[in-house]
Amino acid sequence: MDYETIIGLEVHAQLLTKSKMFCRCSAEYADAPPNSHVCPVCMGMPGVLPVINSQAVDYTIMTALALNCPISEFTRFDRKNYPYPDLVKGYQISQSGSPISGSGWLSIEVDGVTRKIGINHIHLEEDTSKLLHRSTSNGEDYSLVDINRSGVPLMEIVSEPDLRSPEEARQYLMKLRTILRYIGVSTGNMEEGSFRCDANISIRPKGSEEFGPKVEVKNLNSFRAVYLAMEYEGKRQRKAVEKGEKLVQETRGWIEDRGVTVSQRSKEYAHDYRYFPEPDLPPMILTAEKVEAIRTQLPELPDARRARFMDEYKLTLYDADLLTGSREMADYEEEFIKSGGSDEISVPERAKLGSNWILGEVSRIMNANGIDIAGFSEKVSAVNLVRLTELNSEGKISAATAKSMLEEMYNTGKDADILLQEGDRGQISDAEQLEEAISQAIAVNKQAVADYRAGKEAAVKYLVGQVMKVTRGRANPQLVNELIKKKLEEVIN
Repeated sequence: MDYETIIGLEVHAQLLTKSKMFCRCSAEYADAPPNSHVCPVCMGMPGVLPVINSQAVDYTIMTALALNCPISEFTRFDRKNYPYPDLVKGYQISQSGSPISGSGWLSIEVDGVTRKIGINHIHLEEDTSKLLHRSTSNGEDYSLVDINRSGVPLMEIVSEPDLRSPEEARQYLMKLRTILRYIGVSTGNMEEGSFRCDANISIRPKGSEEFGPKVEVKNLNSFRAVYLAMEYEGKRQRKAVEKGEKLVQETRGWIEDRGVTVSQRSKEYAHDYRYFPEPDLPPMILTAEKVEAIRTQLPELPDARRARFMDEYKLTLYDADLLTGSREMADYEEEFIKSGGSDEISVPERAKLGSNWILGEVSRIMNANGIDIAGFSEKVSAVNLVRLTELNSEGKISAATAKSMLEEMYNTGKDADILLQEGDRGQISDAEQLEEAISQAIAVNKQAVADYRAGKEAAVKYLVGQVMKVTRGRANPQLVNELIKKKLEEVIN
């Protein structure tokens, strides 16, 4: 029997607030000593009262609007009870019956096909403590608890079971993270745990409307892990059914180094958590005026910006997609376009020039140094990059020199004009200055001369390369090409 994979994702994103969800403790816990960002509220001491972080509420509303979700006029917090060691209170303040948003959608594109993936709802809660598992030299296992993370604002985005393949799941997560970063509500760093995912997966016979037993897979800390875990789990469930085994609803963990999922416990149902309204927090009324005020704060979102880059700047889908993959890179490209000093080239030509540099040499430098466009722009602004390209177009430096200067601009923080003044980098466009290098290249490379005599035009390109090497990329390549051809004709005749 042919089976269909059904995937739904529960994404937890930490929000970029200064303080925790229900107390004044700093939410910036990553580099802090263990248990240093704590207070009686986030430690769950008796008699303490939580206070709602209004910025976290606004960020959740903003996210819901970006994902086409309606905002609930009435919303409240609930207590979610479960006895895990990472939950010092014995319960988590979350939302169950009345989340901040209702259903929305997010579009993804896989193999040229665009699909809308439903968002069931978005709710707000507090993060749990962090467990650090250790072993002694005697082989005894134990765990340490760091409460710093407990109480950090956590937004949960629950999708509908609309995903049908591991690749769709990966594309959904990547698109969602891009949106969260665009609107500035979360860093989206999976490696740091600020963007986490639990995946629900089941299979059913193709054509069937009934869902099979759902398996929740945890410990997914990268896009690659989500893809591999969904691929493995889908195959595991198919093999089990083919053997006549009965699938059960359970929670399984992804073991990265083994590439397998392992059973952890039976999957809880909502009633297992014994939800009830949080007695220490009042319900919230989210007025239409408040929602519209937050809507005005939304920036241009990735899909709209990509479409505009293609329409206004005439960029290809490939270039526009890469450039709008992050808000900072798209901003850098637009600053490059608007900083163009010359009216001799059109806006689309400036856009393409910027795209070529940003997706080419700039990206190479970023990859080599392990930085993003924000880190690069601290050293080389878009205005400075424009000036570098102008020096090249004006014939003052060659393309090869421009590339080497860009790297030096990043390493030193100096402007292109300063580097040009400090070093011997100007383009050589004087025929007399190039005469010696050309004559030497022809004299040394007898085979290239013979190849040219035999009608092989590639010989000229080879000799041009030799001259460029001798002049350290400073020679004007067009002039060198002309002079070499003229010289070769003289030699042959």
